[in-house]
Order: sequence, then C-alpha cells, then structure tokens
Amino acid sequence: MVINKKIDSSFETVIEHVKNTANVVDCTGSALLIMQNDEVVVEKYWGTHSKEENAKEIQETTQFHIASVRKNYIGFTAAYAVKEGFIKSINDLVTKYYQANEPELFEGVTIRHLLTHTHGLKNNGEETQREFLPGESWAYRGVGIDTLTKVIENATGKSIAEILAEQVFNKLNFAETGWYTEVNENLVEVIRDPDDLSWYNGKSISGNERNMYASVRELATWGGLHLNKGLVGDEQVVPSEIIELATSIHSPETIDADFPQNGFLWFVKDLPAKKSEIGELVPKGSFQILGYTGVTLLVIPQFNLVAVRAFNSFGSPAGYDYLEDVRTFGDTIIRCL
Repeated sequence: MVINKKIDSSFETVIEHVKNTANVVDCTGSALLIMQNDEVVVEKYWGTHSKEENAKEIQETTQFHIASVRKNYIGFTAAYAVKEGFIKSINDLVTKYYQANEPELFEGVTIRHLLTHTHGLKNNGEETQREFLPGESWAYRGVGIDTLTKVIENATGKSIAEILAEQVFNKLNFAETGWYTEVNENLVEVIRDPDDLSWYNGKSISGNERNMYASVRELATWGGLHLNKGLVGDEQVVPSEIIELATSIHSPETIDADFPQNGFLWFVKDLPAKKSEIGELVPKGSFQILGYTGVTLLVIPQFNLVAVRAFNSFGSPAGYDYLEDVRTFGDTIIRCL
C-alpha cells in the first residue's frame, strides 16, 4: 500500500501518550499512525508480537486484534443495506428482518436502537433479558451487535465480510484487514488473562464474530475513506450517502443528553456528554471507535486528520481507566494542533 509521508514533529506528546499507555497495559507491542491532509505525519511501531523469545517485531504489516473497532465495519454494512434499499428504514422493527426465538423481548426494538446501543437487551449467560425499554437509556451490550449482523445478513443475503470485500476491501486492495480463524505470522498475540471468560476470538470468517484483525495502515486508510466521504483520490469508491449515514448522529432524542451519541455504531461528537468516549477538546463532528484491546480509530474532519493507535493487550489492569485514557489521547492530539 502506497501512502505519502510528511512527518511532523509537532505530535511528540501524542507519541509519548501512546508509549505511556503501552507501559500501563499488559502488552508487548504497540503502534501509532496519524494522517493529516491525506499524508502520514506520524508512523511509529514498538515492541514485539508476543512475549516469546525472538518474537517478531511490530511493523507495517503487523495486524492487531481490533476488538470492538470491528463494529464500525458492521455499521458500514448497515448503511450500505439502507442505501441500497435492502433495509427500508432504520426505524423498521428488528422483527421485520429477524425472527427471534423470544419475539416478545424484541417488541418495539428498531434497527436504530441496535445501531445506537439503545435497544435495552442484555445477555445473562445463555438467556436474553430486557434491561430497559427501547430508546429509554443507553448500554453497551453484545446482543445488539449479534442481532444487527443477523438483520443485515437476512436483509442482503450476504455476510458482513462479503459486503465489505465487494464494496471496499477489494477496491482498495486490502490484504491486512479481515476475520481470521488461524494464526499467521502477521497476527499479534493478544496478551490477556487466560481465565478472563470475556475473551472470545471467533471461529467464523463471515464477519459476525470477534476475530477481526487489521494493520494500522489499513485501519487509517479505512478512517480516511470516511473522512473523505468515500473518495480516494479522484475516485468515488463508496457512495458518499453511505458514509454520511454511518457518521451522522442517529441516537433517539429520548435518551439522556449525557449518554454517548452514536451514528451507525460510530461514537460521534456533538454536544458535550459526560459518558462520551471522545475527548472534551475534540471538536464537534469528529467520530471515533474504541476496542477493549486499546485499539482506537479517531477521525477529526475539522483538521482533516485520522489517528490510529494499537496495542496487543486485552482488558484493563487495576487502576487503568481505558475510557479516560482514550479521551486524553484525542485531547492530546488537539493540543498538538
């Protein structure tokens, strides 16, 4: 992948911020890439793929497990499904596209609710339960993502991975982004507590599980595609309507103003919100996604900037607030600007 470089020394404090985070979390490798005006202004790689002796060094082709950052790829496929008419409206009931085993739990739940974490469902072991009525509150729960992928698959007749390959990955010649069920030399080992039952790496490559990896260069290019509303150079690779849908706020007006604001699973900056994962200094119109491995993709249209940080960790060590850490990551970038 050819990316123009114009290294800018003014981001030194951002580099130090990522180094400091790497020292706090349980990781062996990290990376930082910042693009501004479609040029790489910072590109740094530190450490190794694992704790093994003579482990491979982190480099351009290294693919990090991106955890919940995968959700914005699912959001893109939802926007595609709406744009192409497979889904008529995000106000459609989920049950129009998905026949749930417990339909009474999904009463009143719309696709909008799934996209904005306002559906009110949660998993308790093998059982799905209602936590609050649709649109009345906000909660980050995996059951909404699982349901959304089924809605998209049923509506389009294609998997998440197939849509992305056809609409973006093949067009941009992506070779370091996707879902993996087997280890290869480019994938980092995720450093984690072996007894942490929340870890699950997936056994499918269809895009419906949590086994997505990406290099920081391709993750930044993906962010740049959204920054430029589907344009790559002079070519409209993706219809701008898809990007605008994905990155505009769709949260119900009925939720508390201090809850995060969401587009199609992106976190979008609008009015100040106490529970936002986006830094206070980051300007309105920016959008971000964060994974529990610490991987973060931040897009700041006002400054024509995309920032990606990555670590091969999972979870939060004692005393580490990963939401506060990612907020200060964004704020540090703004101070440099």
